[in-house]
Amino acid sequence: MGSDQDGTAVRTDVDKALLGHATYRSLGEQRLSPAEERFERARRTTGLWLAPLVTVAFLVAPVDLPAQQHTLAAVLLGVIVLWVTEAVPIPVGGLIGVVAVVVLGVRPADAALAPFGSSTIFTFIGAFILAQAMLQTGLARRFAFRILSLPGVGRSTTRIIVAFGVITAVLSAFVSNTATVAMLLPTALGLVGVIAKLLQDRGLVAPDFDPLRLRVGAAVVLMLAYGASVGGLLTPIGTPPNLIGRGLIETATGRRISFAEWTAMALPICLVMFVLLVIVLLLVNRPEIRRVEGVEAYVRERRAELGRLSRAEKNVLVAFGVTVVLWIVPGVIALLDENSWFFDEPADRLDEGVVAVLGASLLFLLPVDWRAREFTMRWSDAARIDWGTILLFGTGIIFGSLLDKTGLAKTIGTAASGALGLTSLFAITAFAAVLAIVVSETTSNTASAAVVVPIVIPIAVAAGVDPFVPGLAATFAASFGFMLPVSTPQNAIAYGSGLVSITRMVRSGFAFDVLGAILIILALPLMVTLVGGLIR
Repeated sequence: MGSDQDGTAVRTDVDKALLGHATYRSLGEQRLSPAEERFERARRTTGLWLAPLVTVAFLVAPVDLPAQQHTLAAVLLGVIVLWVTEAVPIPVGGLIGVVAVVVLGVRPADAALAPFGSSTIFTFIGAFILAQAMLQTGLARRFAFRILSLPGVGRSTTRIIVAFGVITAVLSAFVSNTATVAMLLPTALGLVGVIAKLLQDRGLVAPDFDPLRLRVGAAVVLMLAYGASVGGLLTPIGTPPNLIGRGLIETATGRRISFAEWTAMALPICLVMFVLLVIVLLLVNRPEIRRVEGVEAYVRERRAELGRLSRAEKNVLVAFGVTVVLWIVPGVIALLDENSWFFDEPADRLDEGVVAVLGASLLFLLPVDWRAREFTMRWSDAARIDWGTILLFGTGIIFGSLLDKTGLAKTIGTAASGALGLTSLFAITAFAAVLAIVVSETTSNTASAAVVVPIVIPIAVAAGVDPFVPGLAATFAASFGFMLPVSTPQNAIAYGSGLVSITRMVRSGFAFDVLGAILIILALPLMVTLVGGLIR
């Protein structure tokens, strides 16, 4: 982006911008208005002094906490300031926090860094390489054109966003949220690329515009991430927090929640949540245009130009297909009999991280020119994936583990409960939902469920309240971390697309967090009552 020597604006190469994006870009790498630049400069400068100030102030504050918990809380507060202000690149903020945790003696290095070997990290690596291949070969663009060619869908940006969200939510009910987002991200980027080129060709944007700053792009990618979280609640196998929460609730109450019972309780909530999601995203990230005139003819022309599938595209399709099938197999078997050995064995062996790496590896084995020993992908291509997002979520997993191992999460929960004097079902349910969302914002949704549900159940029992509803509320709300990239794997993937700034994610996520919490608190007890006959 820029201009020639004669002052003529250089036409943006949309494909290159989307393929070679970076999640963190300095002020000089962005096209900002003077007001935006002043705000960004002030925000980032503030973080440079506020983060250490907050950390030191909390460290010296007379807080009645064990030493490890006190130090961890101080470091985590400083890291959150770095994440929100982007004073340093967001992945670096997480790394600074991990270094501080070890240097200040919260945990030894090996113990603190061990969670970085999580299967989720390998899911990111494999999925990002597959996404890079789909973009590089043009396969993602084919998928995008296919969606846009559906009757009526391509005529408005709202329909495109809603259609994409429905596809995402339905898939994530049976496939891991992370896997769903990873497999659909290339298509989402392809859609944004098509819309960006259409805007460019129609003269609706400046020739040297930045496609990574389109509001419609942010809406599409956030719909992908948030839609997966909503759809993941629909079934007990949709996301790991569901399995964790269900197991803990069944152990504490002695009640078994069947697949059908869970879905019956979750379906109305998910439908309302999806409607709210569409409203929030379209209001906060209002697309540059509503109606996309002439898109049908545009799509027909571009599809004709693509011609037949190339050898590279066919190879990527094979690798992608193998990955998706192996991701889906455990869920399909669970529909048949989720308690049998026949389910446990594939679920254990077909780990989503291992499957993602397997699919990515196929790209280096399937040839495009055997005589020249040229394969579908070169390592130089794969090396361009967003390693920053991988580092970012790895540090998020580390902090989630530290919250659990040091007991800080339990301390926060029990202290808040005692201070609030929780005694009623409504109060404990509200507390469970809010606490799960807050914890999920600074760590993964899986860690949030594993930490919060065991806190909430004893609180309910001590108050003489049936822990079933509060436990479910905490389980549902654990998937509701929408404000930061570290909150859920799908948030991190969306941020890694380069289309969503941290400030835009915070604004969109905060609104959805609030609405989601209210919905869970009010609707979940009602649904449990309505489905009560099934539960008995």
